[in-house]
Amino acid sequence: MSATISPLAPKKYPKMPDIEGVRIATAEAGIKYKNRTDLLAMVFDAGTTVAGVFTKSKCPSAPVDFCRQNLGQGKARVLVVNSGNANAFTGSKGRASTAMTGEAAAKAAGCTPDEVFLASTGVIGEPLDAGKFSHLLAGLVKDGRPDLWAEAAKAIMTTDTYPKLATATVKLGDADVIINGIAKGAGMIAPDMATMLSFIATDAPIAAPVLQDLLSRGTAKTFNAVTVDSDTSTSDTLLMFATGTASRRGAPDITDAGDARLGAFRRALGKVLKSLALQVVRDGEGARKQVEVTVTGAKSARSAKRIALSIANSPLVKTAVAGEDANWGRVVMAIGKAGEPADRDLLSIWFGDIRLAHEGERDAAYSEEATSAYMKRDEIRIRADIGIGRGKATVWTCDLTKEYVAINGDYRS
Repeated sequence: MSATISPLAPKKYPKMPDIEGVRIATAEAGIKYKNRTDLLAMVFDAGTTVAGVFTKSKCPSAPVDFCRQNLGQGKARVLVVNSGNANAFTGSKGRASTAMTGEAAAKAAGCTPDEVFLASTGVIGEPLDAGKFSHLLAGLVKDGRPDLWAEAAKAIMTTDTYPKLATATVKLGDADVIINGIAKGAGMIAPDMATMLSFIATDAPIAAPVLQDLLSRGTAKTFNAVTVDSDTSTSDTLLMFATGTASRRGAPDITDAGDARLGAFRRALGKVLKSLALQVVRDGEGARKQVEVTVTGAKSARSAKRIALSIANSPLVKTAVAGEDANWGRVVMAIGKAGEPADRDLLSIWFGDIRLAHEGERDAAYSEEATSAYMKRDEIRIRADIGIGRGKATVWTCDLTKEYVAINGDYRS
């Protein structure tokens, strides 16, 4: 955890309601960090369903493999997360570590290892000694409490400067159901599914296949539309757990993804996922500005998203924003290199509501003074209209400052 909190941190944190069937505990295991929590256990009542999306990296971590293997059962009783070590690129030692943790967690929770889910975040390539924390799991499972969401969010941080929390209450049938979420991530963020780590829980009674459909669809315009530095993590894990306890208050069992009663829940889940994804961007390592990139007029929505990510991931665009320089030429460059259909002479570019370029050249009405004033804001909007179709997409990123280099230049030391 960095000493200085991001200037884009939330002014206040949401009050996270208890979710019946979820108990939380954290501990200081000393895996890498001193004098802070680095271990989280979340325990779920029997009958809890689970869904997940994971990194598309071809070098996934051992915990990602472990979760993928267990996801098919669709049932969860315990989640164990450590920070300080990603248990990635650790070969047979990594597999032994997840097996040992899975056994210890299953024993502590009185379940089978295939109802255990694991996530690790931190340094890649260092073996994770599960012996450092597996003996703590029995105590954590026993001591779990429903009101420790903020503590859970703190325990999973690495270079994050603040914990990331979101909540929503929504009607399912005639009953109120709760959706709570936490996330961590600040660097190595160009999710190819979700953020580095995020965990969502609800008391809604939703079958695992339906939960999976909701989560997979929900990531497209949220976690899969944010980037800090174009680097997809080995450890990206987004898990969602549904305890089903709201059925005692009259919430209907949902077994079909097409159920019309899911509409409000789907929207509320989208809001929680988007809030967490934007909190990750706003905590981008060294970030001072949030940048929203919208591309319109592309050949297709997929093409628009590729162009938007090309702009959002460009170090030259991001450093221009950091320097408060309205250098639209760098946006033109990023559109041109995206490898997607575009026509130079039909292109228009806006920073905020100010049009800088139109039909392939600088806008005649362009004012450097007005644009410079706009660039001083801490939230910048860049829009590019490609002028050839109806495809559109929005992605979010942050600026690239000297601090990003400082944080990552000595990450392992």
